[in-house]
Amino acid sequence: MTPRATGLRTRPPGVVDDLRAVGPVSRLLIGSQLAFNVGFFAVLPYLAAHLTDAIGLAGWLVGLVLGLRTFSQQGMFVVGGALTDRFGARPVVLAGCVLRVAGFAWLAFARDTASVIASVLLIGFAAALFSPAVETETARQAVRHEQATGTPRTRVLGLFSVAGQAGTLIGPPLGTLLLFTGFPTACLVGAGVFTLVLAAHLRWMPRRVPGAPEHGDRPRVREGVRALLGHRRFLLLCLAYSGYLLAYNQLYLALPQEVERATGTQTALGWLLAWASLLYIVAQLPLLRWVGDRLTRRAAVRWGLALLAAGFAAVPALAPLASLGGLLPSAVLVTALTLGQVLIVPTVRAWVPDLVDGARLGLFTGAMSSLSGLVVLLGSVPVGALLDLGGPAVWIVLAAVPLLGAACVPQSVSARASSAAR
Repeated sequence: MTPRATGLRTRPPGVVDDLRAVGPVSRLLIGSQLAFNVGFFAVLPYLAAHLTDAIGLAGWLVGLVLGLRTFSQQGMFVVGGALTDRFGARPVVLAGCVLRVAGFAWLAFARDTASVIASVLLIGFAAALFSPAVETETARQAVRHEQATGTPRTRVLGLFSVAGQAGTLIGPPLGTLLLFTGFPTACLVGAGVFTLVLAAHLRWMPRRVPGAPEHGDRPRVREGVRALLGHRRFLLLCLAYSGYLLAYNQLYLALPQEVERATGTQTALGWLLAWASLLYIVAQLPLLRWVGDRLTRRAAVRWGLALLAAGFAAVPALAPLASLGGLLPSAVLVTALTLGQVLIVPTVRAWVPDLVDGARLGLFTGAMSSLSGLVVLLGSVPVGALLDLGGPAVWIVLAAVPLLGAACVPQSVSARASSAAR
């Protein structure tokens, strides 16, 4: 007799239940994402101050170093994805871990401009190997788990995203504590974290990952690039995702200016960003469960983009209420951007395996990150210029960005946002 027949209600599965169900490979990948972000955010938020105060680099040179790090990471995701298709996830993850350990150890003792730039580039390229490989294999295992159990793949991908956000939340305060003993200590602890990740993958990541393509089935990169450039629906999804990423990047560009305008200081910015991470962790899995049976993937992404647009529009709309609470527009913006992210990121990651050949999943996953990163890089310049002008018009323009992205979302072949669609 079922619980429904006896009048009993079943408890929705929690995080622990989901982790037990997904299998050892997925648990390893989810744990790796948590550790990756803890190690990363324990160091990188404090890099600019270290370069300025301890190394004595000029402001423009600090900006160049940070820009090179972003390019060597986000811009090279497509390389990591292509290598994952060619050689499998395990060797690419291991290579990324080795390079990240070397990069952080080098940065800990770098004292001249050339050494700083080289170590930062190494750190960025390590992430360009590690992240696409882990994301690709997580998506593949999520699809495999869905086919075997009927559990929506977004559940596994949601756990992966929650783990990343938890690392984002834990890393900065850990870095703050480590800075009491100096920036080199924070770097060495970061290197230690990645050494543990390396050891875990050496021990538990199988050489032949279940569900991965056989070596003979792995396509050549040139063939994959040709298929990618001709894939209209995937490119449209990339444009939609780029609209999301450019909008979400305003947490670090537009939000600080709004907080300072409203309060005269950026003191509250850290609390707002912590709220964003905490809200993501709390809301991710319940919201995905609620949406999964109600919306197609296309609708879920479009609703997420609409939430982003509403958050930007709320800033000038709530400006008259600033006397009641100067941070109200900023808090609403952060909440809307986070809830939009909750809907968009796992849904898009769940969608990509249905659009592409499984043997090319790494290339397409990496290409989406690289293309959207390029859009953010190009779009941040005019957005910065608009923010310098000030006024409510800038928020209307920002609201238009995710709406344009929503117009690009391709038709979904999926019946529901959480179902397997072929």
